[in-house]
Amino acid sequence: MAGQTSTVVAKTGGNPFLRFVAAVSTLAGWVSAAMVVIAVIITCQMIFIRFVLNGSTVWQTEAVIYLVIGATLIGLPYVQRLRGHVNVDLIPLALPMGVRKGLAVFTLSASIVIVAIMLYYGYDYWHFAWSRGWRSDTVWGIELWIPYLALPVGFGLFLLQLIADLVAVLIGVEKPFGLEDN
Repeated sequence: MAGQTSTVVAKTGGNPFLRFVAAVSTLAGWVSAAMVVIAVIITCQMIFIRFVLNGSTVWQTEAVIYLVIGATLIGLPYVQRLRGHVNVDLIPLALPMGVRKGLAVFTLSASIVIVAIMLYYGYDYWHFAWSRGWRSDTVWGIELWIPYLALPVGFGLFLLQLIADLVAVLIGVEKPFGLEDN
């Protein structure tokens, strides 16, 4: 049928580690979706207060911003599990399977290194806000370690999913780039 798309999900092959990571990534996806729903409900409540009751809002805008950013970060592993990130497979399609596997291992390893660096600095930033007792410069004055916690959690779970993807390629559970042999 026209307009129909298929969802590609990372394979686990019955491997306990891959199944565990898949379950954690799925849970992160549900948490992320719930955060978006809560942000929408708060936005509706804010609109009602401001335009129907003609009142002022204190915490709503800031909460919605933090929830959407947190949902984006915490949703990273689920999107990776569903292979929802941008994928350009022109080069892998042109390569033989052995070279394709080498390229997949290289790109996954490079991604792991980059996300690990982001996790390190995200944790450092969160810890700095927590240890210094930073608060937002708004009337609400939320302790910033709470929304900043999405940085190490999101990147940590994303890193775990990338490691699982690399393991799946290395042990043969997953084909490199999800492409079958030519």
